[in-house]
Amino acid sequence: MKQHKKFHLVFSLLMGAMMIFLMTFVITVVNVGFSEGFFVSWMKAFAIAYVVGVPVIFFLAPVARKVTTSLVGAPQ
Repeated sequence: MKQHKKFHLVFSLLMGAMMIFLMTFVITVVNVGFSEGFFVSWMKAFAIAYVVGVPVIFFLAPVARKVTTSLVGAPQ
């Protein structure tokens, strides 16, 4: 696997884990509160969101980079 592709895959896995971890936590707290079933509900939401979110990040991050570059220019 090329270094660029490996970097992009690992970035997607890590970024997905961090972002989805926080977002599912917040949304679960809002919807369920810190109830008895909080942890199970949160982990279920995390598992579903991770499976969906990581491929989305993998495929859309390059598009977002191109759009950002066209809007503000390339980083120096």
